[in-house]
Amino acid sequence: MAQKLKGTSGDGKFGQVVMSSAQQIWLAGLGAFARAQAEGGKMFDSLVKEGAAVQARTGKAASAQVARLSKNATGTWDKLEQVFEDRVAKSLNRLGVPSYGDIQALSKHVNELNANVRLLVKQSKGGARKRKAAGKPGKAATPPA
Repeated sequence: MAQKLKGTSGDGKFGQVVMSSAQQIWLAGLGAFARAQAEGGKMFDSLVKEGAAVQARTGKAASAQVARLSKNATGTWDKLEQVFEDRVAKSLNRLGVPSYGDIQALSKHVNELNANVRLLVKQSKGGARKRKAAGKPGKAATPPA
């Protein structure tokens, strides 16, 4: 450690003490630099390992938080989408626009009616043939006088 000045009676002694203290400070700085240089690599590696561990912990925590928030957001989004669809459907219904279900029911009813019409047409053609066959006169038929 640096020497304490007891008095300032001699300029020569004071200069020596200051020079000695400056020399000790310089040597302490060089020693600190040498130690930092020698242990700097080890310290750097240790800090890298510690940083990787912290990053892994925070990454896991962040992933869990993101998953939880994503799940909540998806549920909220689905609810919002359903509310929007319901309101649009009500508005269209008020305007008289048929819904998808209405169109499907109507399409089914039209298909049933088409099938019934085809059946009736077949039956009427078959009945007309029978009537024509029964109503045809023979070869020697003479009209009544």
